[in-house]
Amino acid sequence: MKKHITLILLVFIIPIFSQSQISVNSILSYSFPTQLTCAPNSEQIAWVENKEGVRNIWYAEGPSYEGKKLSNYEQDDGQDISNLIFSHDGQYILYVRGSAPNRFGDIPNPALMPEGAKRQLWMINIKNRSRKLLANTSNAILHPTKDIIAYTSGGKVWTLSVHEKSDAVAIFQARRGAGSLRWSPDGQKIAFVSSRGDHSFVGIYSLEKNSYEYLSPSVDRDNNPVWSPDGTQLAFMRTPNSRRSLIFEAHREGLPWSIMVHNINDNTTKELWQAKEGKGSVFRSVSASNQLFWGADNRILFPYEGDGWTHLYSISSLGGPAKLLTPGEFEVQFVSISPDKKHLFYSSNEKDIDRQHIWKVSVTGGKPEQITKSEGVEWSPQITSEGQLAFLGSGTTVPAHAQIMDATNQIKPLNREVLKGYPSGDLTTPEAIIFTATDGMKIHAQLFMPKNIQAGEKRPAVLFFHGGSRRQMLLGFHHRGYYHNAYAMNQYLASQGYIVLSVNYRSGIGYGMEFREAINYGATGASEFNDVLGAGLYLKNRDDVDPEKIGLWGGSYGGYLTALGLARASDLFAAGVDVHGVHDWNIVVKNFIPSFNPLERKDWSQLAYTSSPIADVKTWRSPVLFIHGDDDRNVPFSETVDIIEALRKKGDVEFEQLIFPDEVHGFLLHHNWIRAYEATADFFDRKLKEK
Repeated sequence: MKKHITLILLVFIIPIFSQSQISVNSILSYSFPTQLTCAPNSEQIAWVENKEGVRNIWYAEGPSYEGKKLSNYEQDDGQDISNLIFSHDGQYILYVRGSAPNRFGDIPNPALMPEGAKRQLWMINIKNRSRKLLANTSNAILHPTKDIIAYTSGGKVWTLSVHEKSDAVAIFQARRGAGSLRWSPDGQKIAFVSSRGDHSFVGIYSLEKNSYEYLSPSVDRDNNPVWSPDGTQLAFMRTPNSRRSLIFEAHREGLPWSIMVHNINDNTTKELWQAKEGKGSVFRSVSASNQLFWGADNRILFPYEGDGWTHLYSISSLGGPAKLLTPGEFEVQFVSISPDKKHLFYSSNEKDIDRQHIWKVSVTGGKPEQITKSEGVEWSPQITSEGQLAFLGSGTTVPAHAQIMDATNQIKPLNREVLKGYPSGDLTTPEAIIFTATDGMKIHAQLFMPKNIQAGEKRPAVLFFHGGSRRQMLLGFHHRGYYHNAYAMNQYLASQGYIVLSVNYRSGIGYGMEFREAINYGATGASEFNDVLGAGLYLKNRDDVDPEKIGLWGGSYGGYLTALGLARASDLFAAGVDVHGVHDWNIVVKNFIPSFNPLERKDWSQLAYTSSPIADVKTWRSPVLFIHGDDDRNVPFSETVDIIEALRKKGDVEFEQLIFPDEVHGFLLHHNWIRAYEATADFFDRKLKEK
């Protein structure tokens, strides 16, 4: 009888609210698209789809643009596909398979394939789908008129005809190697960058003379070379070295960067333009194939942050003032140039600060035109040879997919089956909110509410923090695979009854330079902790949140803020999931800058330590789940090893761990994402929901 009574009592304290029957597996069952590429001479488009870890090349041809799977890989093996290039006749696509090596030269092999993993350049026949291995490389470029590639391997630059049965030819070798290869328009020269640590040179190799030279070599960092359409000039960026500059600290101004132009005919190099001191003096990049574009009418296009926002500018190659092309308080991110070089196409959050849409502007100036106008997010604009816009886009409940806009401005998916069966109906539309951090700063966030929540109910709640920190979560499925998955996970948690708040904390992008370069952020004071506390208090003060059941989770920089919240505010946060998080800034900074010596920067390193979760373990009480891959190239695996050692010595903190052997920072295996998110959901269910 007592046993029956006990069971009845347990039933009464189980929370009574409906939960969706979707699973982590179903909510991650989309095909995430990347590498959207248009053929330069024909109505052809190619892209990569990652369907639950199986990556394949897809292809569509105008005028119908009906997508078809081109390659036939079948395994979730963690081998990436990138760098798609159409042959000149449109009959082949070149691509790279395999991920980048770490500093020891190891290619990621999270699937533990006995033969190991490789990074190779392949070519696939569009008609019969046959494949041909071309070289062990990852950075090939195609000759402007012939199906000949130039690529780097073993410290040398090689050329190879992709059709003929001839061997590759080594054409030159530069000290410290050569990168960023660029064919001249006539195919007689190759521009390249030789990086040498604290400086770099831009050089030009002449096939005719079989010799190379460096252009106005200096102590600065030269990069991003771009040829003029007639091949008589080469522009490149020049950035002064800043030896004392470290990462994860604010850089609101510095030694100004500049644009250089080299004249082939008289072999002279001059400074065309220099950033002003103050705002914009520190270069801010965009997502593009190159940071400089050479457009029609001899206009050089470039990103610049002179007014505190990342914008596009245009300047004549003959000199004169730079013209702002995209004025306003918003930021430009993805940029490409039209085949005729007359327009830039770009994504920005103009008039929609928590989304991105596609715009275009003339390279000579004029009013920008908004091209896509949806309730979702659009990015990666590419223009076909016939002038049609292809792009990647998503919605609030619809995952990302490749799309095309026809001549009548109608938009259709390139793969008509890509969304079939996806449980969009079980997802919620997040709400944009702004809350106040504990120091008064206004912080943007997205609120995911469970469906069918009843008046008077108090639900468990979870905070999410993105990584980076140079990222921005959006009101829709994200343009990066890592955060596309995170957005899906936040949707899943909401479907399971949690109130979820995704926080765009300071030091992220999207809200201007001063927000991104936040005072005392990261290793110089952890000022983002004000946003963590503010977000927690915002949830705690909501009538529909159980104030004793607030958790937090995030990966990388988001793992850092999760650990910081648990270490400093266990009274507010009941549990957390820390995915490959930062726990000691000194270790992570040295991982990115091997020359960093904490003993030589004692004041800085001491502040970095006190800005780290490891310094506050003594006040950490709440349970935590750690998730990490031990081939992480961004956050050393030792960060999780060390924090667990510290918690073990403290002795009173409950922790769990999920470790993925040979997995990298952004998990390459789909089933590892499934395991990580299922473990996260299970952990929160056990720690935040009543039993």
